[in-house]
Amino acid sequence: MGGGYWQSHQVSAEYRAEQKQQDPFVVWFTGLSGAGKSTLANALDLALVERGYHTYLLDGDNLRHGLSADLGFSETDRMENIRRAGETAKLLVDAGIIVIAAFISPYENERVAVKNSLGATRFVQVYLDTPLSTCEQRDPKGLYQKARSGELQNLTGIDAEYQPPANADVTLDTSQYSVTQAVGQIIGLLVKQQRIGR
Repeated sequence: MGGGYWQSHQVSAEYRAEQKQQDPFVVWFTGLSGAGKSTLANALDLALVERGYHTYLLDGDNLRHGLSADLGFSETDRMENIRRAGETAKLLVDAGIIVIAAFISPYENERVAVKNSLGATRFVQVYLDTPLSTCEQRDPKGLYQKARSGELQNLTGIDAEYQPPANADVTLDTSQYSVTQAVGQIIGLLVKQQRIGR
């Protein structure tokens, strides 16, 4: 896969980061559908922008309307979707942007591949360990209802596997925290890691 020649750029990633006065990185939300990924990603995005940071939010549902519109939900397509998301995040980090990514990303090897591609120091993993029962009660897209009735196949957590992260930087059960509390925990970690100021 791949090909062609790699073109060097006169403007470096370091210069772009310095111009924006921030160290770029990715906050990668993973968890079941309904766990709260998009909600928390949006809230974190707003919290960082209000602090003066340059950010971009990559949401799994939105990518499937454009960049991954040609993909289905087979295991192969899901892995390709995450590969594309990881490559997009990498480009944005190279541009000096703090990226917030919200993807079910059910397989440990694909999350590790994104982390390795970015470099471990540029990857913060947030695992939303929200109980399946809570996710089913929320069911914002009606997916669980369809899966239980047999209308939908290969739904993660029902008839498709979800592999919890081995080493998440933050693990949150969103049934136990408000959005404000959860974002506060993530911001606290980013401050502690000296990725952002207070």
